[in-house]
Amino acid sequence: MTIKRKILFVGDPHGDFKPLISAVQKYQPEAVVLLGDYDLKKPLQDYLKDIIDETKIWWIPGNHDFDPPEHYHNLFSSQLSMQNLHLNVVNIAGLRIAGLGGIFLGRVWYPPDTPKWKSKQHFLKSTSVDNQYQKMSLKYQSAIWPEEWAKLKNLKADILVTHEAPRSHKHGFIVIDQLAEAMEVKQVFHGHLHEHYCATIRKGIKVVGVKNACVVDLMGVEV
Repeated sequence: MTIKRKILFVGDPHGDFKPLISAVQKYQPEAVVLLGDYDLKKPLQDYLKDIIDETKIWWIPGNHDFDPPEHYHNLFSSQLSMQNLHLNVVNIAGLRIAGLGGIFLGRVWYPPDTPKWKSKQHFLKSTSVDNQYQKMSLKYQSAIWPEEWAKLKNLKADILVTHEAPRSHKHGFIVIDQLAEAMEVKQVFHGHLHEHYCATIRKGIKVVGVKNACVVDLMGVEV
């Protein structure tokens, strides 16, 4: 295993985990990070049983992981549920990796527009929903909320993994750039847009977009 392949990043599988399994078996990385949209018809560990003991598996959720409810349950109630990087910074193979899952949702916050709601608490109180986040619909749970983005912005990391893209992509968001800059990361890896590309944004931050089921190394090279 070379240093650049000690961590592998995986684009939206949409049910196809064969490239990930092959890459892990070939390169034996210390860890893999999945970038969302799994389309799980069974629990996540069932797809990854051939590699679950060979490497550490981390993930963030994408928009497909909240609809239908079956997809949500098979991810968030799976044996790998505690490996969720969303809103966390974790030391993985010697690098601090932060995660931001979900998408920008017009009914919550679609930058650069002003957020519809200040926070989840504000939304729940305003809509008379029981003040427990698990009562919130899965559609709203899939959203990036402004207060969570702001909280993550106060942390530091080496790498940021997101489902949404920064402005390196024509469908990306400047607030992802701002998040990466504030966290002082050196790299951003994202899925969602089904394209493989490498770019550089402000502060010399390198961005890697990872296409469907594609596996890339720390340099952004497909393996």
